[in-house]
Amino acid sequence: MSRLAAALRLALFLALAWGCGLGVEAREPSPGDAVVAVALADLPAEARQTLTLIERGGPFPFPHKDGSSFGNFEKRLPIQARGYYREYTVPTPGSADRGARRIIAGGGNNVATSGEYYYTGDHYRTFRRIRQP
Repeated sequence: MSRLAAALRLALFLALAWGCGLGVEAREPSPGDAVVAVALADLPAEARQTLTLIERGGPFPFPHKDGSSFGNFEKRLPIQARGYYREYTVPTPGSADRGARRIIAGGGNNVATSGEYYYTGDHYRTFRRIRQP
């Protein structure tokens, strides 16, 4: 399919969706958007297990990646100094690789006790701050 044909089909789809009131919204979250909270109990069991590992200091399933610095380049989390955020893999059942789920911990080198944790199930597109009991 040519690029022109693909672009025309997309334009037609968007026009029809808008005309039908589907409210198609193409914008990405911006730095000013608030991070929504989520209760720890509402997260997948694997996320709760990962958070327990973070608080214990490991061991982590991906030691070369877990605990590495998360850059927050898209500025979807509150702005902090470089190195403030660390990322940890939340295993995805059935996935052959690390999958898309992560917990991002704030606090720099003190993530185990910071209490600042964010969950993303879509590889950093959206975040929810974890509320702990």
